[in-house]
Amino acid sequence: MTDLAKLPVTVITGFLGSGKTTLITHLMKNPGGKRLAVVVNEFGDVGVDGDILKGCAIPECPAENIVELANGCICCTVADDFIPTIEALMALNPRPDHILIETSGLALPKPLLKAFDWPAIRSKITVDGVIALADAEAVAAGRFAPDVARVDAQRLADESIDHETPLSEVFEDQISCADIILLTKPDLAGPEGVAKARAIIAAEAPRPLPVIEVAEGVVDARVILGLEAAAEDDMDARPSHHDAHDDHEHDDFDSVVIDIPELESPAQLVAAIERLATEMNILRVKGWAVVRGKPMRLLVQAVGARVRHQYDRPWKAGEDRQGRLVVIAEHDHIRPDAIRAILGALEPAE
Repeated sequence: MTDLAKLPVTVITGFLGSGKTTLITHLMKNPGGKRLAVVVNEFGDVGVDGDILKGCAIPECPAENIVELANGCICCTVADDFIPTIEALMALNPRPDHILIETSGLALPKPLLKAFDWPAIRSKITVDGVIALADAEAVAAGRFAPDVARVDAQRLADESIDHETPLSEVFEDQISCADIILLTKPDLAGPEGVAKARAIIAAEAPRPLPVIEVAEGVVDARVILGLEAAAEDDMDARPSHHDAHDDHEHDDFDSVVIDIPELESPAQLVAAIERLATEMNILRVKGWAVVRGKPMRLLVQAVGARVRHQYDRPWKAGEDRQGRLVVIAEHDHIRPDAIRAILGALEPAE
């Protein structure tokens, strides 16, 4: 790359828990000969994804090349956060060959693409492509769609009724903006679920899009990097529910950070998170916990009632050994006191 060449940026979008961090972790370890930099934009104050990625830093993507922007949409804080971050990454020596941007799982990608038209950077970078991750099991189960039967019944009486949900709008905007769809967790969906998810995506996509099944984030970097889509110049082909608005809303979703006591076993936390999903319609829980007698931190990632956990690294010397979770849901379902009651009911290890 010469100094006159535009630096390619890949925007990685996808709904909560679709596997964006897992994908980027794989790309960091298998960059296809490229020196990468990563920008992580999280929904919530606790930077779980950024912490995970920094723990995976390697020479091709060292820790200083990983920047975390928490608790704020980067397309809404362009001047304050996004532009300075991109300029700082471009000034690194050696300069990155490619920048990956992991958006929040609730982000609308099109407003972010518009940020690339800012005078300070538009002559220096280009959106190489937009990659949308879709959880095959969740898509097949219709979790991102409105209640189709109820809406169809109402439309019999009034064809003008349109009952999109915040979940469906975010999902559809992410699909509409993409150059490639990565269908994740196909093993959990099974062949029938994968086929159903493919059909739903094809119906939502505004144009034919390649759909690739990806398990555990494993995909050849050559498949998704180097698309040369120049997406910032291709906005009309990427329709959005929010095209008519000057801004986009984030009030549909909210998050709360909860400190949790030391656990006797991970099973306690799994049961509590399952309660949050079934009783309070919580969408996403992520963070870490302290388990009695274990020198390692327990990393927790949950999508609905599906909970995954693993000991990811030892607690560092002098580090605050405190369990902490980010809980994300639609705004009406975020009731901090009720959430704390369920998570606070965990019996502290004696």
